[in-house]
Amino acid sequence: MSIIKPKALQHGGTIAVIAPASPVPEEQLEKSVDRLARFGFRVILGESVRREYGYLSGRDDIRAMDVNRMFADPDVDAIICLRGGYGTPRILDQLDYPLICKNPKIFIGYSDITALHQALHRSTGLVTFHGPMVSELAVDHDELNWPLLFKLISETDALGKYSEPPGMFQYQINNGVASGRLVGGNLSLLVSLLGTPYEVDPRGRILFIEDVGEQPYKIDRMLTQLRLAGKLEQAEGILFTDFSGIHLEPKKPSLSVREVLEDIISPLGIPSYYGLKAGHCQPNLTLPIGIKARLDAVEGTLELLESCVI
Repeated sequence: MSIIKPKALQHGGTIAVIAPASPVPEEQLEKSVDRLARFGFRVILGESVRREYGYLSGRDDIRAMDVNRMFADPDVDAIICLRGGYGTPRILDQLDYPLICKNPKIFIGYSDITALHQALHRSTGLVTFHGPMVSELAVDHDELNWPLLFKLISETDALGKYSEPPGMFQYQINNGVASGRLVGGNLSLLVSLLGTPYEVDPRGRILFIEDVGEQPYKIDRMLTQLRLAGKLEQAEGILFTDFSGIHLEPKKPSLSVREVLEDIISPLGIPSYYGLKAGHCQPNLTLPIGIKARLDAVEGTLELLESCVI
């Protein structure tokens, strides 16, 4: 697969906000968009951001149209998703991948947006960004999240090693060093895409995985499914970024997340560790999908070996 890098975002450029998954209240939308504009960008909104259809931001055709239209619009420099929730798998077969391939742009989001990352990467080779979303600006403004995102999408130098705020590297699963292009995202979505044209392909790559609010037995079940599908053993290295929001049921026996990871990942012998703040956590550091990286499970570091934009 040929990798396509989007053009760097310039100060004053145009950012399109779309909602390919779930909606947010109007007050939260307005506050978030206002803060995004204060970073020095022109902001335009897709039709989906003010639509609501149950737990979706409008019907499937509206949400798919927003993705296609923003990639086609020559005035749009970057696309940031409003939030996750649920809905992106429903529109994957409605996207115009040849059009997107001819109009590569910065695309940002995480959580349910994992499905779009996988579809775009598998179908076009476009480098996309697993990073913070617009709705978060209304409730949180972590000092690391947005500066790192804007650095990755606006500078044409390789980032190098991720900095290490407290609580990043927590433990090694298997020692060793691995290199390859980054792929991955939310565990629940990676499992949901198995058996589709958009399933993750970790062959020769570094696979990163995150999730939120899942009990250890559910994490166990999903990782076991990935293992039985032959996905985990294909990776050069595995990085577990964060599993936040786990609340064990009182008086109910359980394994810890660490025990689950060691049971399933250790026998593979693949360099792997737990602990980089990305996904449903703070900070939520941006990970560029498709970029060459180096994982050191002994040091507990991830290093980007090339630029993300041109």
